[in-house]
Amino acid sequence: MTLYSLLLHLFILIGPFAAGAIVIVNEQHPLPKTGNSLWNTQDDVQKALQDAQIIPTVIDDFLPSLLMNATWSSHHHTHADLGNTLEPSLLESAPSVKLMASKPSLWKKGVTYVITMTDPDAPSRDDPKWSEFCHWIAIGVPTSSGISPTFSDEIMGYKPPSPPEKTGKHRYVLLAFAPANGTTEKLHLSRPSARKHWGYDVGNDGDKDTKGVREWAAENGLVPVGANFFYAQNKKH
Repeated sequence: MTLYSLLLHLFILIGPFAAGAIVIVNEQHPLPKTGNSLWNTQDDVQKALQDAQIIPTVIDDFLPSLLMNATWSSHHHTHADLGNTLEPSLLESAPSVKLMASKPSLWKKGVTYVITMTDPDAPSRDDPKWSEFCHWIAIGVPTSSGISPTFSDEIMGYKPPSPPEKTGKHRYVLLAFAPANGTTEKLHLSRPSARKHWGYDVGNDGDKDTKGVREWAAENGLVPVGANFFYAQNKKH
């Protein structure tokens, strides 16, 4: 039985890992695609991000080297799946995040991975004057076995999705980052001074009226390696 098969078997038996967990799986073969898969191919992810205009609105175009699954402990079937719609009441606690490397060469022992969640549609997609809104920044380091069940730190605590009334569906984008230089040294990441605009001043920016995770990642020397996203909206449409 492969490592992935064992983990998948345990996942089915006992449910998702504890909230706020990162799991890095080092597997030599891509995960299987099913009709309701927890995993998707790299091309699936890239195309879904483009179709939802997350590329290039939130992040520049990239082909993910890691696959990402985020699951909330409120219900075993509450997971991000490239644009599915989730009920905000089920997302109160931080999700467990699992990252999958389809090739051993794409995963490096000791590298710090950074997970973020951002909302480019705040307070609404028609009027994104708070965009982007930072919901979460957390970091984790995989162990020699390829699994790290806890975050080593949270840069910005998890704020559950809470789209305002009558603002339609919001895109909540989960991104995984790694240091661009591949360092295994401890990262010293900046903490956004505010959640709106990720703390950036957009008042004098004539070229772009929103700022967010792209700017923060560049400032901290990070590059995207994985992504997922979901929609959520207030019950009062």
